[in-house]
Amino acid sequence: MNLKKRGQRIYNIALILAFLLAINGVSAFYFLRFDLTQEKRYTLSKISKETLRSLPDQIMVRIYLYGDLPLSFRKFSQAIREQLDEFRVYAGNKLQYEFIDPYESGDERQIQTTIEKLYKAGLQPTSVKMKDQKGGYSEKMIIPGAIVTYGNREFSVNLLSNNPAYSGEENLNHSVQNLEYNLINAIRCVTQTKVEKIAFLEGHGEWDEYHTGDMMKALSNYFQIDRGQLHGNVDALKPYKCLIIAGPTQPFSEEDKFVIDQYIMHGGKVVWLLDAVNLNRDSFAQGNAYATITQLNLEDMLFRYGVRLNPALVQDIQCALIPIATGTSTGQPKFVPTPWPYFPLLVGAYDHPISRNLNLIKVEFCSYLDTLQIPNVRHTVLLRSSKYTRIKNVPAFVRLAEVKQGFQEEEFKNSYLPIAVLLEGQFPSVFQNRMLTALKLNGSYTFQSHSVPNKMLVVADGDIIRNHVRETPRGILISPLGYDTYTSQTFGNKEFLLNAIQYLTDESQLIALRSRNIELRLLDKSKILEQSAHWKMFNTLTPIILVIIAGILFQQWRKKRFAHS
Repeated sequence: MNLKKRGQRIYNIALILAFLLAINGVSAFYFLRFDLTQEKRYTLSKISKETLRSLPDQIMVRIYLYGDLPLSFRKFSQAIREQLDEFRVYAGNKLQYEFIDPYESGDERQIQTTIEKLYKAGLQPTSVKMKDQKGGYSEKMIIPGAIVTYGNREFSVNLLSNNPAYSGEENLNHSVQNLEYNLINAIRCVTQTKVEKIAFLEGHGEWDEYHTGDMMKALSNYFQIDRGQLHGNVDALKPYKCLIIAGPTQPFSEEDKFVIDQYIMHGGKVVWLLDAVNLNRDSFAQGNAYATITQLNLEDMLFRYGVRLNPALVQDIQCALIPIATGTSTGQPKFVPTPWPYFPLLVGAYDHPISRNLNLIKVEFCSYLDTLQIPNVRHTVLLRSSKYTRIKNVPAFVRLAEVKQGFQEEEFKNSYLPIAVLLEGQFPSVFQNRMLTALKLNGSYTFQSHSVPNKMLVVADGDIIRNHVRETPRGILISPLGYDTYTSQTFGNKEFLLNAIQYLTDESQLIALRSRNIELRLLDKSKILEQSAHWKMFNTLTPIILVIIAGILFQQWRKKRFAHS
């Protein structure tokens, strides 16, 4: 009897082992993964899988968020590791990664050198509070970023979203949401073999290569950047994927308008960054400046495409600070930070990948847009003013003394004025039903009255792309785009424009990954305070009770089984 039972037991064990081996063998040929999370946070997009499977050679990702970190950043570091592990499922050994602690050496001089080197490479350090051994707090610089290397190419990617409008937990959650996009974007950047071209337009008083220098440098990671004039040459824009018109101050000729119009009709993308109001900033040294309408001769084009640029200045209670002299202190001028409503701080649309989860965007002396109903053209407002806004019609004087008058909310009766609008669809040509023989054009062309499905971005501010420029004995110094020299805050201008150009030019729509949403499930702090003792007791006693119950049941089972043996 015992031999028969023993044989049956061996047979069952052998059957189970055979079943497991069969499953293991089948799994070697069939690839299955199951993501049981509600947001599918561990499921990669189709474009990410294709990118990782088609890696030409080995890529190294070095992450500098490691070592002695606050708990929230340790969790973020772990999320990065999990994301890279998921990448390796599809990339195999072609994707390698390494976590590096910049403080590992313990040498203060070497640590400082490392942080400066990473900063020059494009990684942004951030300061966090750390609890020391004495129970106090000290500040520590950490590097929440990575450098992706492929051959002799490198791409620096900052992984931390740092929007002051959100809490630290929300910013970290947004950072986790954007991990897949940021890392896949960096990998595609270093492995791309074909480099598209984009152009900055010149010849109409646009910002020069110094005032757009930081944006040009950022774009050079993805595109070949050229600058030039049109001179009525219909072939001038054909090699370019996108045209950027950054802050023109002089009127466009009909010939140049025709070249741009037909460029759009044939699928060319345009970023319009336009100032409707002309204002001499140097006049502010005397305390006031005279604002007039900028004559660009583009009204008919924009109207035809679906927007109207209004020649007025937008004032917003949600605005940047400027230093205002209030007297002298010890013989030196005394400056006080003062809100300046002519420098609005704009919030991006949360439901669009271009503007989602960005820092505030700073504009200066901006106007606003009206959207027009054009057949087959869809409008999306990406940037708008706050709830408390007012309009100043021009021509008019703009005086620094206005800040001393103070601002009341009831005086700002306009709300949510569109500042940046994305247009998508089939645009009608502004030259439709017009005589073209009078135009002095160079080159041959085929006139097209309606565009192929296309996109463009219109922003009612030319300063959104302008970085500060300072002349020094070592040459011209270019500040990062969006950096406020007075408050040392960096606004989201660069990220907004980079996202917009990627959205316009990338046919694979990788940027759609920025729309990913991972719900932040925070604990209710009031319930924690009220019920903490209850749950501590529950968590302490429950395992003990379960073990006792399991022991009693096991003893009963043994008595029942062996009572008749």
